[in-house]
Amino acid sequence: MGRKVKELAQLVAGRVVGDQGFEVKGVGGADNADCNQITFALNQKFFRQAKQRAGAIIVTEDLIEEDVVQPLIVVDNPRLAFAKIAKIFLPQPYAQPGISKEAAVSAEAEVGDEVSIHPGVVVEAGAKIGDRVILAPGVYIGHDVEIGQDSIIHPNSVIEYECKLGNEVEVNAGAVIGCQGYGFETSADGHEKVPQFGNVVIEDKVEVGANVTIDRAATGSTVIGQGTKIDNLVHIAHNVEVGADSLLIAQVGIAGSTKLGKRVTLAGKSGVVGHLEVGDDVTVGAYSAVTNDVTDNSFVSGYPAHEHRQERRIKAARKKLPQMIKKMRRLEKKVAQLEEKLDQEG
Repeated sequence: MGRKVKELAQLVAGRVVGDQGFEVKGVGGADNADCNQITFALNQKFFRQAKQRAGAIIVTEDLIEEDVVQPLIVVDNPRLAFAKIAKIFLPQPYAQPGISKEAAVSAEAEVGDEVSIHPGVVVEAGAKIGDRVILAPGVYIGHDVEIGQDSIIHPNSVIEYECKLGNEVEVNAGAVIGCQGYGFETSADGHEKVPQFGNVVIEDKVEVGANVTIDRAATGSTVIGQGTKIDNLVHIAHNVEVGADSLLIAQVGIAGSTKLGKRVTLAGKSGVVGHLEVGDDVTVGAYSAVTNDVTDNSFVSGYPAHEHRQERRIKAARKKLPQMIKKMRRLEKKVAQLEEKLDQEG
């Protein structure tokens, strides 16, 4: 279904230059959009590419050219505008309202209106499924789970018993939410499992990536704050609390009972040890290991993680180590020669 440029501009509070009635039927990149699609350009290089093929282009004020044949949508942030527009054209293959005959939905579950429940889905007793929720093939929803309206659970994901998901939550394929936390007590007889009695609470508008694991709390709740976005292959341990609007990038690991503030960014393959507190607006660099509490508005990196500028100086100095060692050996040799000479004169 197409949308006129004028409608799209209104959606992103943009200004149209050119044909407002042009109908856009999809989105594409600056280098591969076709004549029916809209793309965006952040600089002259991509603008030149887009002009050769795209049907419409989202640009900043400084990129406007009078001889452009395509309609332009002028905004302050073309990438953000493109993201909002692209959602209109995003395929929804699982949005097929109805409950499949091949799904096993307990008679004791509460199911809202206009849900899409696909073959192979299991919904246990006591579960509450909100309006317009999509449960893709192979999803398991445990006893007493609550899922808010307009949420999407992708294929083969598992939501274990008593976990709670808010509105507009998206859980991508293969994620496991509410599995047992890793808790053992070691004695002469071996490793005794410590039961995990809590749950997982995921607030509104959270996205959980593919193959993410979020452990249930030992007691209380493991909490993922509103608007947080979790990349693929992330592990969040029991009783972790993640503040609102945080970003957890691929292969991040957070150990038990750690608390992250609001708007925290953990870059790829970084990790946080257990029982720490990380403040608001903190960024942790890729491959870093956080081993101590981190205060608000910090940027840390390294192993162990410390102030990022200091880590950069350390890395720069490390490159000079071979030369410094050679220089030190020469100096040691000269000092030894001077000491020998002084001994002879004494």
